[in-house]
Formats: sequence, C-alpha cells, structure tokens
Amino acid sequence: MKTDTVSGNRGLDLEEPLLFELGRKGRTGVDMPDAPKVASRLGGLEREGEIGLAGVSEPEVIRHFVRMSRNNYSIDANLYPLGSCTMKHNPRLNEKMARLPGFGDVHPLQPESTVQGALELINTLGHWLKTITGMPAVAMPPAAGAHGELCGMMAIRAAHEAKGDTKRTRVLIPESAHGTNPATAAQCGFTVDPIPGNERGRIDLAAVKAKLGADVAGIMLTNPNTLGLFENEVIEVAQAIHSVGGYFYADGANFNAIVGKAKPGDMGVDAIHINLHKTFSTPHGGGGPGSGPVAFSAALAPYAPLPMVVERQGRFHLIEHRGDKGEPGEKSFGRMRTFNGQMGMFVRALAYMMSHGADGLRQVAEDAVLSANYIMASCKDDMTSPFPGPCMHEALFDDRFLEGTGVTTLDFAKAMIDEGYHPMTVYFPLVVHGAMLTEPTETESKESVDRFIHVLKSLAKKAKSGDAQFFKDAPRYAPRRRVDETAAARNPVLRWTPPAPKAQAAE
Repeated sequence: MKTDTVSGNRGLDLEEPLLFELGRKGRTGVDMPDAPKVASRLGGLEREGEIGLAGVSEPEVIRHFVRMSRNNYSIDANLYPLGSCTMKHNPRLNEKMARLPGFGDVHPLQPESTVQGALELINTLGHWLKTITGMPAVAMPPAAGAHGELCGMMAIRAAHEAKGDTKRTRVLIPESAHGTNPATAAQCGFTVDPIPGNERGRIDLAAVKAKLGADVAGIMLTNPNTLGLFENEVIEVAQAIHSVGGYFYADGANFNAIVGKAKPGDMGVDAIHINLHKTFSTPHGGGGPGSGPVAFSAALAPYAPLPMVVERQGRFHLIEHRGDKGEPGEKSFGRMRTFNGQMGMFVRALAYMMSHGADGLRQVAEDAVLSANYIMASCKDDMTSPFPGPCMHEALFDDRFLEGTGVTTLDFAKAMIDEGYHPMTVYFPLVVHGAMLTEPTETESKESVDRFIHVLKSLAKKAKSGDAQFFKDAPRYAPRRRVDETAAARNPVLRWTPPAPKAQAAE
C-alpha cells in the first residue's frame, strides 16, 4: 500500500507486517523456568530444531492482532451482502446463553446423570425442528450443511440397501445447485445426473420426468434454490421421484426464507438439513461453529444416524449403539462423528427460537424476503436480473447492465470495497453469467438497506458513464490493492520463510 505518510499508515489503519517479520530471536512474552531433566519417552522423536514460533513480546502480540482485526470485515461493522451465506446480526443474548456453566463447560463423556439439562435442551431443540419442518424425526449430530447432506444421502442409501435395491445408482441434481450437492452424492457412490433449469430459473419438471427410471435413488433440490427463487413445482417433483421409488433430499441452506411460512414435510421432502448457524443465529463466516441437523420423513427415520436422544419416564438417554429389533437405532446407518453434535450451536439456536417465538420466526422469513425484493425493485432501472418476477431472500443480478462499459463483475465488486461494503457473492450461481448474488438478510433496517441500494445504483450509473478506469483502479482505500488471485490460488505460499541474507542474495 502506497501512501504519502512517512510511516505508511493511514490514520488508524496501520500498515502491519507479518508476526514473523516482527519477531526477534530471544524475545518472549513469558518467563518460564527451564524444564527439569527427565528421561525421554518420545522414542527417538525428540525435536531437533527450534519450534518455529515468532519471538515477540506481549504488547507486540496484542497490538499485532488488534491491528489485524481492523482489516477484517464483519457483520458488526456493516451490512454483509454475501448471497447464499445469510450473514446477519448474531444476537448477544445467544452468546450469553451458550456460555452459561453447564452448557459452555459440559463434556460429552460425562455420565448421563450429570448432563440431563444438556440432553433435555438437545431433545427440545429437536422437537421444534421437527415442528417447523413438519417431519417426524431429526438427527442432531451433523456438523454443518455439507455434513447434513452426507447424512441425508447416507440414510437414502441405507434405505435402498435395506430393501435389497442395490441398482439405484443415479441421483438427479439441478445444474444450479450448491457444489456440495454433487460432491456429496458422488461421495456416497452415486452417479450425478444434472437437471437443467427452465426460463424462469426453476428446475425443469419435464426434464426431471424424462430422466426417471428404476436406477434413480433420489433427487437433491434446494428450495428456495440457489438463484433465490421458490421452486413452485416442488410437490410435483416429489411425486415424480416417489413414483419410481426414489427419495427427495432437500438442501435446507436457504430455510430462513420459508421458516414459519412453509413446511418441507408438506412438500414431500424425505430428508432436509437445517443450517442452525445460518437460520437460527450465528453467521457462518470464519469457519465455524457449524451445525446441520437433518429432519427425516417416516420412510427414512429408521435409518437416522447415532447417537440420538430419547426420553424415558422423565429421564433423557443417549442411544449410541444399534439396538435390538424394535429398539431405537435398530436400522441406523451408524455414527457420523465423534460425540453428539455442536452443543454451542444447539444453545444459540434454541435461544434464538425461544426469543422470537412462532410469530417472530415467521417474521424472519417475511423480512428476509421483503429486504431482497426491495433491493431488486429499487435497482431494476440500473441493474439487470436474469429471471422475471419477485425473488425470495436473495436478489440475483447479472452483468448485462455492464455490457459495453469495459467494467466486469469483478471490477464492480472491487469498487464496493472502497464504499465500505464487502461485495456480494460474485460469479455464483455458475449458470448465470457475471452473477451478483445479494442477500441483505432479515436483520438490516430500511435505512441500512437504503444506503446499500444508493451505492449499487450509483456504481451502476458510474459504470455506464464510461469511467471504466475508476473501476479498474479499485479498491483504492483497502490495505492492499488487487492481487493476482489466479496465481495465488494455483501457487499459494503457505509458509513464511525468512529473507536470504544480503550477501547471499547478491551472489
């Protein structure tokens, strides 16, 4: 970053070197006595070199990470419009609940008698997930959305195998699906058969029916789909799949658009994962925590994974092994992960549900859909949408409004950084050229959305004015300008190495 300041800093935006560049040999923030001399039990695996950590003092460590944190965009700073990600406000009440003793300190290996409250919470959350999905069973262990997909497809595979129906090798998946859908199907040993969309951005029902056969294991369909549109022929899709003995897996990544308004069970769904970390609280940026419970129809419920919580005579128990005939878990396909699920997200999600109530959860969906349609309607004269009609919780734009300007979707996104916004999701879904997928979520005020709309419209008009260089030069105010993203992806530098001594470098 070039500046006209002596230090390279811009006000409180400080030019920050890497921690290893700050480090000096022998510098430390702690003072510990030498370890006592004892006989080694490492069997010849003792460390021969230094541990490789940067030598920094305590003040240097604190200042470094505080300075670095200023370069992070977060939902606590501004509207975070990532489409397909639901980056919304995370109520602090939920964080307080998750840190309560007995929840924050609970250990999965404790005896059942000491964790009755935690098991009751898991059971209660499961009850409400079954209620809002309209489905009779739920598996709580899956760790995230993709893990939930794997759970659902493993249950589908187990159901077919239980009937001796081993020739079901194909899974139908829309071309607009999240990439994890085909990856999950392939992981389970199925062949992916793509289904095109129609001119309205929905799955082509005729194409679905044309590909039906005795070898179809099921379909994976997101509703609302990844284009931000409701699949209004979803019941007909379910009936078609069921008519040939297949199962309907629904990707529930966009459940916040229909929570409290529509039930997947009423649509004919056999399995659906729910991203607790999107729909019911914690935005899923930063790598976690995640939680993706899966609700099952009566047809798939017997094959749900272990462990599962059951209530008997007022006490809660964990079923961790396949039981005898007629016992819970008898036909389970087994265990998917260590322990019982993401307890922190269970607490956050239940706190979110209880604080909103039924009417509040319904309003979540209504506000999410209203915000997205408000953006789409406000920008219709300046930006272009690939499909007609209203959207659900996401407003999808394409790059037709940029034709002839010399400005690309990427250029437009980079200019948004200078305006103080993280760009929306760009170039996804892949079926839309130059896609800009925008999700304002349900937690932004009208004033916040209005400011965002003003930026979108202003940038669109500037692009059409012929000032392409303005966009090519963006971002101007970020700590770093544009990097070679292709080279970075193909040849990532994953480990810092000290620069060569000057004398050696001269040679």
